Formats: sequence, structure tokens, C-alpha cells
Amino acid sequence: MAFNSRRLLVPFILVAIVFLLVPGSIRAAEDHVLKSAELHDAIVTAAEARQDHMAKINTLFSSGAGKKALGSAKIDSRKIGTAVSLLSDQELARLAARAEKIQTDFSAGALSNQELTYIVIALATAVIILVIIAA
Repeated sequence: MAFNSRRLLVPFILVAIVFLLVPGSIRAAEDHVLKSAELHDAIVTAAEARQDHMAKINTLFSSGAGKKALGSAKIDSRKIGTAVSLLSDQELARLAARAEKIQTDFSAGALSNQELTYIVIALATAVIILVIIAA
């Protein structure tokens, strides 16, 4: 039986290639792994942003003019509050930006009570529609 070095050389080369490539791919994978502290910070930041957005929206709907507008349209403010909590983060952010602009414009006198009433009713209706579509 003759010793065939070529038969042993091919598996040896394959094993060597695997050992050379695997550590590099493991290091590359480690670059994409999110550390638990970073993940925690991202979750906290997202939760704080969501709470801030909800507060801006609730401020508009719970203001005197907001309550009056919802009442004139016979829209239950509790249902709006529940519906707002069901919105996605993106929808909530867009609605919060609108609510904040409306509040600023109304405080600056750029909007009349009637305009604010129409806008609040439109926003409340949009919230309800977004929740119905998402369901």
C-alpha cells in the first residue's frame, strides 16, 4: 500500500481555509451585533419619544378648545385617547408634529376658534380612520 500524500493534502487545505475564514466572519458578525446597553438605550429613547408625541396630541385634544371641538362633533375624547395609543410610531410622530403646530398657531392668534374646531375634528377623524385601517 503506497502512501498517497495528495489524498491527505486536499482535506488539509480545506480545513486550513475554513480555519482562516471563520475567525474573520465571526469578527465581522460581532460588528453587527447590537450590545445590550445600546439596545436598552434605543428602547428607552423610542419610548420617551412616543410618550412625548402622545403628550403633544393629548394636550391639543384636552385643551379647552379641543374639548369643545370634540364635543361639538360628538366625538368621545376617551375613544380618541385610546385610538392615539394604537397608532404606529411614524403616524404618532406625524400627528404630534401637526398638533404642536396647531397649538402654536392658535396660541399666536394665527387660527380662530372656528378654524381650530375644524382642525381638531379633522385630526380626530384622521386618528379614527388610521386605527380602522390598521385593524
